[in-house]
Amino acid sequence: MRKQTSRYATVVLIALAAMLLTACPPRVKIGELKMNPGRYGGREISVAGNVSNSFGLMGIGAFEVDDGTGRIWVMSQNYGVPSKGARVGVKGRVIQGASLGGRNLGLALQATDRPKFRD
Repeated sequence: MRKQTSRYATVVLIALAAMLLTACPPRVKIGELKMNPGRYGGREISVAGNVSNSFGLMGIGAFEVDDGTGRIWVMSQNYGVPSKGARVGVKGRVIQGASLGGRNLGLALQATDRPKFRD
């Protein structure tokens, strides 16, 4: 009985670990993303860096994240827009040919979660 319980616990732990690992999008350097956009097109990824530019109105806007290897615009709807200079981590889906309010953003992320502020 004890051996069977131990096996059951091991299977449950492995299943939980697999779910946790698959739930986190990969962190990608912006320079790598810009060098190889086709590899990430349509996928959810995460980036982190400093906000170098931002604009928004009534919950819709965009902000530019610079991680030292490059910059990328992040389109945000219902998640707010962080201020210039803030250090953030953000998850989003990679889109090509993005535009917002008549402004062409090119390669961008569509935020899929609220930006996380970092120290």
